[in-house]
Amino acid sequence: MSYWSFFPAEEGWGHMPVWGFADVQQSRADGLPAGTRLYGYLPPSSYLLVTPTRVDKRGFTDASAHRAELPGAYNRYGRTDADPIYEPRTEELQMLLRPLFFTSYLIDDFLADAGLLNSATIVLSSASSKTAIGLAYLLSQREGAPVIGLTSESRREFAERLGVYASVLPYEELSALPSGAAVYVDMSGDAQVREGVHGHFGSGLVHSAVVGATHHDRMGELPESLPGPRPRFFFAPDRVVKRTADWGGAGLEQRLAEAWQPFVEWTGGWLELIRARGGEELSDAYLELLDGRIDPAKAHVFSLRD
Repeated sequence: MSYWSFFPAEEGWGHMPVWGFADVQQSRADGLPAGTRLYGYLPPSSYLLVTPTRVDKRGFTDASAHRAELPGAYNRYGRTDADPIYEPRTEELQMLLRPLFFTSYLIDDFLADAGLLNSATIVLSSASSKTAIGLAYLLSQREGAPVIGLTSESRREFAERLGVYASVLPYEELSALPSGAAVYVDMSGDAQVREGVHGHFGSGLVHSAVVGATHHDRMGELPESLPGPRPRFFFAPDRVVKRTADWGGAGLEQRLAEAWQPFVEWTGGWLELIRARGGEELSDAYLELLDGRIDPAKAHVFSLRD
Protein backbone atom coordinates (compact mmCIF):
# COMPACT_ATOMS: atom_id res chain seq x y z
CA MET A 1 0.00 0.00 0.00
CA SER A 2 3.08 2.23 -0.29
CA TYR A 3 2.76 3.75 3.18
CA TRP A 4 6.52 4.30 3.35
CA SER A 5 6.53 6.20 0.04
CA PHE A 6 4.60 9.28 1.15
CA PHE A 7 7.55 10.91 2.92
CA PRO A 8 10.79 9.72 1.29
CA ALA A 9 13.91 9.23 3.37
CA GLU A 10 17.48 8.28 2.65
CA GLU A 11 18.17 4.70 1.61
CA GLY A 12 17.58 2.20 4.40
CA TRP A 13 15.44 4.58 6.46
CA GLY A 14 11.83 5.69 6.46
CA HIS A 15 9.59 8.41 7.83
CA MET A 16 6.83 6.48 9.59
CA PRO A 17 3.55 8.13 8.54
CA VAL A 18 1.14 9.32 11.22
CA TRP A 19 -2.26 10.99 11.23
CA GLY A 20 -2.36 14.29 13.04
CA PHE A 21 -2.59 18.07 13.01
CA ALA A 22 -0.39 20.75 11.54
CA ASP A 23 -0.39 24.54 11.34
CA VAL A 24 0.53 26.47 8.20
CA GLN A 25 3.71 28.41 9.01
CA GLN A 26 4.44 29.95 5.60
CA SER A 27 2.31 29.93 2.48
CA ARG A 28 2.41 31.08 -1.11
CA ALA A 29 -0.94 29.44 -1.88
CA ASP A 30 -4.06 31.55 -2.22
CA GLY A 31 -6.69 30.55 0.31
CA LEU A 32 -4.21 28.98 2.74
CA PRO A 33 -2.97 31.74 5.03
CA ALA A 34 -0.45 31.19 7.80
CA GLY A 35 -2.13 29.93 10.95
CA THR A 36 -4.55 27.61 9.17
CA ARG A 37 -4.88 24.39 11.16
CA LEU A 38 -5.03 21.16 9.18
CA TYR A 39 -5.71 17.47 9.73
CA GLY A 40 -4.09 14.83 7.57
CA TYR A 41 -1.30 12.37 6.84
CA LEU A 42 2.02 13.62 8.17
CA PRO A 43 5.60 12.60 8.87
CA PRO A 44 6.72 12.73 12.54
CA SER A 45 8.68 15.88 11.78
CA SER A 46 8.71 19.56 12.65
CA TYR A 47 7.90 20.69 9.10
CA LEU A 48 6.41 19.34 5.87
CA LEU A 49 6.75 21.15 2.54
CA VAL A 50 3.68 20.62 0.34
CA THR A 51 2.48 21.79 -3.08
CA PRO A 52 -1.19 22.66 -2.61
CA THR A 53 -3.66 22.07 -5.42
CA ARG A 54 -7.48 21.83 -5.52
CA VAL A 55 -7.58 24.40 -2.72
CA ASP A 56 -11.06 25.14 -1.40
CA LYS A 57 -12.70 26.12 1.86
CA ARG A 58 -12.44 22.51 3.10
CA GLY A 59 -8.72 22.02 2.46
CA PHE A 60 -6.33 21.03 -0.31
CA THR A 61 -4.48 18.17 -1.99
CA ASP A 62 -0.70 17.88 -1.93
CA ALA A 63 0.48 17.73 -5.56
CA SER A 64 4.13 16.97 -4.74
CA ALA A 65 5.57 14.93 -7.62
CA HIS A 66 6.51 11.87 -5.53
CA ARG A 67 2.90 11.52 -4.33
CA ALA A 68 1.27 11.66 -7.76
CA GLU A 69 0.84 7.89 -8.08
CA LEU A 70 -0.08 7.27 -4.44
CA PRO A 71 -3.68 6.84 -3.18
CA GLY A 72 -5.36 10.24 -3.30
CA ALA A 73 -7.20 9.85 0.01
CA TYR A 74 -3.87 10.15 1.84
CA ASN A 75 -2.87 13.30 -0.04
CA ARG A 76 -5.81 15.40 1.12
CA TYR A 77 -5.47 17.84 4.04
CA GLY A 78 -8.60 19.16 5.71
CA ARG A 79 -9.06 22.53 7.38
CA THR A 80 -10.24 22.08 10.94
CA ASP A 81 -12.46 25.18 10.67
CA ALA A 82 -14.52 23.39 7.99
CA ASP A 83 -14.36 19.90 9.50
CA PRO A 84 -17.64 18.62 11.01
CA ILE A 85 -15.72 16.13 13.17
CA TYR A 86 -13.17 18.52 14.62
CA GLU A 87 -13.31 19.52 18.27
CA PRO A 88 -10.20 20.80 20.07
CA ARG A 89 -10.98 18.65 23.13
CA THR A 90 -10.86 15.42 21.11
CA GLU A 91 -7.70 16.07 19.07
CA GLU A 92 -5.87 13.17 20.69
CA LEU A 93 -8.69 10.74 20.00
CA GLN A 94 -8.91 12.00 16.43
CA MET A 95 -5.21 11.26 15.91
CA LEU A 96 -5.56 7.82 17.48
CA LEU A 97 -8.90 6.59 16.23
CA ARG A 98 -10.26 8.69 13.38
CA PRO A 99 -8.46 7.01 10.45
CA LEU A 100 -9.23 3.57 11.88
CA PHE A 101 -12.86 4.45 12.53
CA PHE A 102 -13.10 5.87 9.01
CA THR A 103 -12.09 2.45 7.72
CA SER A 104 -14.63 0.82 10.05
CA TYR A 105 -17.32 3.17 8.74
CA LEU A 106 -16.47 2.40 5.12
CA ILE A 107 -16.58 -1.37 5.72
CA ASP A 108 -19.93 -1.06 7.52
CA ASP A 109 -21.23 1.01 4.61
CA PHE A 110 -19.94 -1.52 2.06
CA LEU A 111 -21.49 -4.49 3.86
CA ALA A 112 -24.87 -2.75 4.09
CA ASP A 113 -24.72 -1.47 0.51
CA ALA A 114 -23.88 -4.95 -0.79
CA GLY A 115 -26.78 -6.53 1.11
CA LEU A 116 -24.44 -8.68 3.18
CA LEU A 117 -26.07 -7.93 6.55
CA ASN A 118 -29.49 -9.37 5.85
CA SER A 119 -29.07 -12.99 6.89
CA ALA A 120 -25.42 -13.72 7.56
CA THR A 121 -23.29 -13.92 10.69
CA ILE A 122 -20.45 -11.38 10.58
CA VAL A 123 -17.12 -12.79 11.78
CA LEU A 124 -14.29 -10.37 12.60
CA SER A 125 -10.74 -11.50 13.30
CA SER A 126 -8.42 -9.49 15.56
CA ALA A 127 -11.48 -8.49 17.55
CA SER A 128 -9.46 -6.37 19.99
CA SER A 129 -8.00 -4.17 17.23
CA LYS A 130 -9.40 -0.66 16.99
CA THR A 131 -10.67 -1.08 13.43
CA ALA A 132 -12.54 -4.26 14.36
CA ILE A 133 -13.93 -2.58 17.49
CA GLY A 134 -15.15 0.38 15.43
CA LEU A 135 -16.84 -1.92 12.93
CA ALA A 136 -18.41 -4.07 15.65
CA TYR A 137 -19.72 -0.90 17.31
CA LEU A 138 -21.33 0.30 14.08
CA LEU A 139 -22.81 -3.10 13.32
CA SER A 140 -24.22 -3.29 16.85
CA GLN A 141 -26.28 -0.19 16.04
CA ARG A 142 -27.99 -2.01 13.16
CA GLU A 143 -30.76 -4.55 13.13
CA GLY A 144 -29.70 -7.85 11.66
CA ALA A 145 -26.80 -10.21 11.71
CA PRO A 146 -24.91 -11.03 14.92
CA VAL A 147 -21.21 -10.17 15.11
CA ILE A 148 -18.73 -12.76 16.34
CA GLY A 149 -15.22 -11.68 17.29
CA LEU A 150 -12.12 -13.85 17.01
CA THR A 151 -9.13 -13.01 19.16
CA SER A 152 -6.41 -14.51 21.33
CA GLU A 153 -7.42 -16.13 24.61
CA SER A 154 -5.58 -13.38 26.51
CA ARG A 155 -7.77 -10.67 24.93
CA ARG A 156 -11.06 -12.51 24.96
CA GLU A 157 -12.30 -10.98 28.20
CA PHE A 158 -11.46 -7.45 27.02
CA ALA A 159 -13.39 -7.93 23.77
CA GLU A 160 -16.37 -9.41 25.62
CA ARG A 161 -16.48 -6.43 28.01
CA LEU A 162 -16.96 -4.02 25.13
CA GLY A 163 -20.52 -5.27 24.67
CA VAL A 164 -20.50 -4.97 20.85
CA TYR A 165 -19.92 -8.63 20.02
CA ALA A 166 -22.66 -11.25 20.24
CA SER A 167 -19.89 -13.65 21.25
CA VAL A 168 -16.09 -13.80 21.26
CA LEU A 169 -14.09 -16.93 20.47
CA PRO A 170 -10.37 -17.60 20.78
CA TYR A 171 -8.61 -18.63 17.60
CA GLU A 172 -8.22 -22.17 18.90
CA GLU A 173 -12.02 -22.66 18.98
CA LEU A 174 -13.05 -22.01 15.38
CA SER A 175 -15.06 -25.22 15.45
CA ALA A 176 -17.46 -23.45 17.84
CA LEU A 177 -18.50 -21.01 15.12
CA PRO A 178 -22.14 -21.40 14.08
CA SER A 179 -23.22 -22.94 10.80
CA GLY A 180 -25.08 -21.21 8.00
CA ALA A 181 -24.34 -18.08 5.99
CA ALA A 182 -21.46 -15.87 7.11
CA VAL A 183 -19.28 -12.93 6.09
CA TYR A 184 -15.63 -12.92 7.14
CA VAL A 185 -13.84 -9.60 7.68
CA ASP A 186 -10.18 -10.39 8.23
CA MET A 187 -8.26 -7.81 10.24
CA SER A 188 -5.51 -10.25 11.20
CA GLY A 189 -4.15 -11.48 7.88
CA ASP A 190 -3.40 -14.77 9.62
CA ALA A 191 -3.31 -17.50 6.94
CA GLN A 192 -4.13 -20.31 9.38
CA VAL A 193 -7.15 -18.49 10.84
CA ARG A 194 -8.38 -17.61 7.34
CA GLU A 195 -8.15 -21.23 6.22
CA GLY A 196 -9.95 -22.31 9.40
CA VAL A 197 -12.84 -19.88 8.89
CA HIS A 198 -13.18 -20.76 5.20
CA GLY A 199 -12.98 -24.45 6.00
CA HIS A 200 -15.68 -24.16 8.67
CA PHE A 201 -18.25 -22.25 6.59
CA GLY A 202 -17.32 -23.53 3.12
CA SER A 203 -19.95 -22.55 0.56
CA GLY A 204 -21.91 -20.83 3.33
CA LEU A 205 -19.35 -18.03 3.32
CA VAL A 206 -20.91 -15.36 1.14
CA HIS A 207 -18.03 -12.87 1.27
CA SER A 208 -14.46 -12.76 2.58
CA ALA A 209 -12.85 -9.34 2.98
CA VAL A 210 -9.15 -8.79 3.69
CA VAL A 211 -8.63 -5.54 5.61
CA GLY A 212 -5.55 -5.68 7.83
CA ALA A 213 -2.55 -7.66 9.00
CA THR A 214 -2.27 -7.42 12.77
CA HIS A 215 -0.69 -10.90 12.59
CA HIS A 216 1.88 -9.66 10.08
CA ASP A 217 4.22 -12.52 10.93
CA ARG A 218 1.66 -15.19 10.02
CA MET A 219 0.60 -14.11 6.56
CA GLY A 220 0.77 -16.67 3.78
CA GLU A 221 -0.18 -17.33 0.19
CA LEU A 222 -3.81 -18.02 -0.64
CA PRO A 223 -4.17 -21.70 -1.57
CA GLU A 224 -6.16 -22.36 -4.74
CA SER A 225 -8.14 -25.00 -2.85
CA LEU A 226 -9.43 -22.54 -0.22
CA PRO A 227 -13.15 -23.33 0.35
CA GLY A 228 -15.72 -20.62 -0.24
CA PRO A 229 -15.25 -17.34 -2.13
CA ARG A 230 -11.81 -15.93 -2.90
CA PRO A 231 -10.85 -13.29 -0.31
CA ARG A 232 -11.08 -9.77 -1.70
CA PHE A 233 -8.87 -6.94 -0.48
CA PHE A 234 -10.86 -4.03 0.97
CA PHE A 235 -8.95 -0.83 0.25
CA ALA A 236 -10.59 2.07 2.07
CA PRO A 237 -9.46 4.80 -0.40
CA ASP A 238 -11.35 3.04 -3.20
CA ARG A 239 -14.54 3.23 -1.14
CA VAL A 240 -13.82 6.89 -0.42
CA VAL A 241 -13.72 7.55 -4.17
CA LYS A 242 -17.08 5.84 -4.66
CA ARG A 243 -18.87 7.57 -1.82
CA THR A 244 -17.36 10.95 -2.70
CA ALA A 245 -18.85 10.50 -6.17
CA ASP A 246 -22.19 9.46 -4.64
CA TRP A 247 -22.48 12.01 -1.85
CA GLY A 248 -19.83 14.64 -2.50
CA GLY A 249 -16.87 15.21 -0.19
CA ALA A 250 -18.86 17.31 2.27
CA GLY A 251 -21.67 14.74 2.33
CA LEU A 252 -19.29 11.91 3.17
CA GLU A 253 -17.64 13.95 5.93
CA GLN A 254 -21.01 14.86 7.44
CA ARG A 255 -22.14 11.23 7.53
CA LEU A 256 -18.84 10.21 9.11
CA ALA A 257 -19.19 12.97 11.73
CA GLU A 258 -22.68 11.77 12.68
CA ALA A 259 -21.32 8.27 13.29
CA TRP A 260 -18.11 9.49 14.97
CA GLN A 261 -19.59 11.63 17.75
CA PRO A 262 -21.42 8.85 19.64
CA PHE A 263 -18.53 6.43 19.01
CA VAL A 264 -15.91 8.72 20.52
CA GLU A 265 -18.09 9.29 23.59
CA TRP A 266 -18.50 5.50 23.93
CA THR A 267 -14.74 4.93 23.92
CA GLY A 268 -14.45 7.04 27.05
CA GLY A 269 -15.87 4.12 29.01
CA TRP A 270 -12.98 1.75 28.26
CA LEU A 271 -10.03 3.46 26.55
CA GLU A 272 -7.20 4.86 28.68
CA LEU A 273 -4.94 7.52 27.14
CA ILE A 274 -1.27 7.45 28.11
CA ARG A 275 0.74 10.59 27.38
CA ALA A 276 4.52 10.55 27.22
CA ARG A 277 7.51 12.44 25.82
CA GLY A 278 10.76 11.30 24.32
CA GLY A 279 12.06 8.96 21.67
CA GLU A 280 12.96 6.07 23.96
CA GLU A 281 9.44 5.60 25.30
CA LEU A 282 8.09 5.92 21.77
CA SER A 283 10.48 3.22 20.55
CA ASP A 284 9.45 0.87 23.35
CA ALA A 285 5.73 1.32 22.66
CA TYR A 286 6.23 0.91 18.90
CA LEU A 287 8.05 -2.41 19.36
CA GLU A 288 5.38 -3.60 21.80
CA LEU A 289 2.75 -2.78 19.18
CA LEU A 290 4.61 -4.66 16.44
CA ASP A 291 4.97 -7.68 18.71
CA GLY A 292 1.29 -7.64 19.66
CA ARG A 293 2.05 -7.05 23.34
CA ILE A 294 0.34 -3.68 23.77
CA ASP A 295 -2.74 -3.50 26.01
CA PRO A 296 -5.82 -2.98 23.78
CA ALA A 297 -7.48 -0.90 26.50
CA LYS A 298 -4.69 1.68 26.34
CA ALA A 299 -3.59 4.16 23.69
CA HIS A 300 -0.35 6.13 23.60
CA VAL A 301 0.04 9.78 22.66
CA PHE A 302 3.66 10.89 22.30
CA SER A 303 5.43 14.18 21.89
CA LEU A 304 9.04 14.43 20.74
CA ARG A 305 9.24 18.01 22.01
CA ASP A 306 9.97 19.12 25.54
